[in-house]
Amino acid sequence: MYACTLAHERSHLMGMFYRTIRMIDNGIKPCYVFDGKPPTMKSGELAIRMSRRKEAKEKMEEAVETGTAEEVDKFSRRTVKVTKEHNDECKKLLGLMGIPYVEAPCEAEAQCAALAKAGKVYAAASEDMDTITFGSPILLRHLTFSEQRKMPIDEVHLDKVLSGLELTMDQFIDFSILLGCDYVDSIKSVGPTTALKYIKEHGSIEKIIPALKEKVRENVPEDWKYDEARELFKNPDVKNPDEIELKWDAPDIEGIVDFLVKDKGFNEERVRKASEKLQKNVKTATQARLEGFFTVLPKTDAPLKRKAEEKGKDAKKTKTDKAGGGTSKGRGRPRK
Repeated sequence: MYACTLAHERSHLMGMFYRTIRMIDNGIKPCYVFDGKPPTMKSGELAIRMSRRKEAKEKMEEAVETGTAEEVDKFSRRTVKVTKEHNDECKKLLGLMGIPYVEAPCEAEAQCAALAKAGKVYAAASEDMDTITFGSPILLRHLTFSEQRKMPIDEVHLDKVLSGLELTMDQFIDFSILLGCDYVDSIKSVGPTTALKYIKEHGSIEKIIPALKEKVRENVPEDWKYDEARELFKNPDVKNPDEIELKWDAPDIEGIVDFLVKDKGFNEERVRKASEKLQKNVKTATQARLEGFFTVLPKTDAPLKRKAEEKGKDAKKTKTDKAGGGTSKGRGRPRK
């Protein structure tokens, strides 16, 4: 168990270090954004995640007694909560690597979207689809997945999403709220197809609610705070991108070695080799097109359809988890 625990205690640094170097090696200049204080409306979602971690901890303890090492490791990962210490260590490492980062006042996805809208970065990279609801012109998914997973990187363009769904941005925000988000629950029996149909027929949630109550009256919450959720998407709490300077500096190799090797027990040879690679590439790295980082697949309408499908699945899963106490990964990690 000690080896397993030690690996998990260092996994945030290992992922940050090697995957950042991989991006730099492919001509991508990353900037990281860290979550700030979550909005009050997110308390329900956070409570669900806490419940999932508690259940995972119980299953991990059972696995220690009767399960295999693989089961122990699986449930152990699900108990991990990103702490202030984890974030502080990642920020220290990024500083030593010469990589810029931003501390968001609230939601990291919203800050990422603001930076992308202002042209400070090419795109926002996150697994949270709300990033595009916050208005990021381009969303990248799976950017930091390990190479072993062989997951193609999705590049979703907001203008194409709106065009493909035939919605305005205001309607798209209402559509996303109907499907369920971190701030309000979805409405039972309203999936992607129904939600899109209602948005196109009525134009806004205010006009949709009367129609919904005629058909699924018992499923529409009396105090459904869709208007507050809408405000969070349209006017999120973010730092002014014009006041943010993103600067990529030369790495402090000896500082990296002292931190990762002497303090955290990483292999010195691997760290030095990776750091030298970082030093070499950061001098010549330009913000290259992402084709050099992943295989380009033929263009299709799949991302547009998948957006609606994933929203519907996520909403359905959330309700299932609330009823049966399911498990899923936690959040709070830095976004790019």
